[in-house]
Amino acid sequence: MGKKQLENEVRSEKKSGFDKNSNTYIITYSVIMVVIVAAVLAFAALSLQPKQEANTMNEKKMAILASIGIESTAENVDAQYAENITAYAVDARGDVVESISADEVLDGLKDLRAFREKAFPVFVSKDGRNIVPVIGKGLWGDIWGYVALDGRWEKVKGVVFDHKGETPGLGAEITSAKFRSQFEDKRIFDNGQFVSVAVLKGAGASAGNDYAVDAVSGGTITSRGVQAMLRDCLGSYVPYIEKQFAAQLPSVENNQELNEESNE
Repeated sequence: MGKKQLENEVRSEKKSGFDKNSNTYIITYSVIMVVIVAAVLAFAALSLQPKQEANTMNEKKMAILASIGIESTAENVDAQYAENITAYAVDARGDVVESISADEVLDGLKDLRAFREKAFPVFVSKDGRNIVPVIGKGLWGDIWGYVALDGRWEKVKGVVFDHKGETPGLGAEITSAKFRSQFEDKRIFDNGQFVSVAVLKGAGASAGNDYAVDAVSGGTITSRGVQAMLRDCLGSYVPYIEKQFAAQLPSVENNQELNEESNE
């Protein structure tokens, strides 16, 4: 290309306003590319959002089922959940919140902290076990899980824990079967008083201790987080549980009638 032809092209670009070497062109081009990329990413995010939410809910259903020993997969979790689980919510006074449907209870797990500001979720297995979600803080971020209790709300029948970023081999061991198995048949009430389940350091849960488990070795802060999570979240259900206890006790009139019959 001759010098004269190159000069003519440069003049032509300047006249048309598309001088590729100018700052204006570079800035305009950059802005257009940023807008296009942002639009593509936004579209992709919106398109994938329903699938992501569905995957998240499937994980929660699988965790609820796992807390009562039912293994499920992404393919069958909906059917397993529908067959085995019902749900309702209770308030801080211990009353069932009739206005919150079972679907709304499940949906509330998307932001459990926000849901707990108005009510507390309860999931019930078809054999009568009560499953409650728990959430707290570990060393590096959120920890959460599900605690299954027997029909009388007295004994732990299974737990599932997970975390956002606890240290592998240390705090992250709260997800291990070894740690979780310790909770089987632990009690959360001692002579009618709520005590939760303690997580004790240094093999502190001696044999026969119905109210404690051993902490994770090297995961002291995470273990304390699990203990606080259980105490705070399970404690929210105490008013409701106490009402269930009271409902199971015979009334004074019934006691008098029984006494009179026994005297006769």
